[in-house]
Amino acid sequence: MKQTIKQIHRHGPTMFRLSRQCLFLLATLGGSSVAYAQAVGTVTHLSGVLTVKHADGSTALLAIKSSIAQGDTLVTEANTYTRVKFVDNGEMALRPSSQVAVKSYVYDVDRPENDRVAIQLISGGLRSVTGLIGKRNHDAVSFDTPTGAIAVRGTNFGAMFCQNDCGGVPTPNGATPQNGLYVDVSQGAVMVANSGGQQVFQVGQFGYVASATTPPVVLPPSQGIPVTMPLSISKNAPAAGSTAGGAAGGVDCVVQ
Repeated sequence: MKQTIKQIHRHGPTMFRLSRQCLFLLATLGGSSVAYAQAVGTVTHLSGVLTVKHADGSTALLAIKSSIAQGDTLVTEANTYTRVKFVDNGEMALRPSSQVAVKSYVYDVDRPENDRVAIQLISGGLRSVTGLIGKRNHDAVSFDTPTGAIAVRGTNFGAMFCQNDCGGVPTPNGATPQNGLYVDVSQGAVMVANSGGQQVFQVGQFGYVASATTPPVVLPPSQGIPVTMPLSISKNAPAAGSTAGGAAGGVDCVVQ
């Protein structure tokens, strides 16, 4: 018995340190889960079917007033448009057949240096209006695409990635858009950069990036492709009593 007590005293501090380390690890992991589960945005407009894939791999159908969390990937079906409003009043609208991941969305009211927005355009197209984060800390906001990264400067811009799936997209000359990334800027400016180079696009300009190794280039307006949204999505609020094609109430329907 005395020998056992001596062993406990001898190893006690080490065991205590290990216990504290384990508790810290558990707290860190738990905090990470809470951070990812915390709502960072809300679906305000929806026409069609919108699916979300959560960070834990589960999926659900979203409705107007449904919450968006960090780690969520939004997926719009064919003919589906949607619009999301984030905690810093930033907004993002998605075109049909799009996949967009909210990799990070951190808004610290009192500490702007902690702000971070990281959105990934996997496929399809989006239109984004910068919120308070982008206005007070430009470097905290980034959009990643298959052909390059987009940095914003107090911006309203559109981005669309074509990969043999833009046959129905209207163009100035009526031709089907070539594969690659198209951008347009209606307010502020964006810089697109990849391994091939970088290019700043100002208000009224259009851009194109053929691949991740091809430099971004400015397109003349006659060749530019603006990312447009229907009135039901672009207006500030749905008609009274209307759900614009989406379910109301904010209750997510689990997809089996």
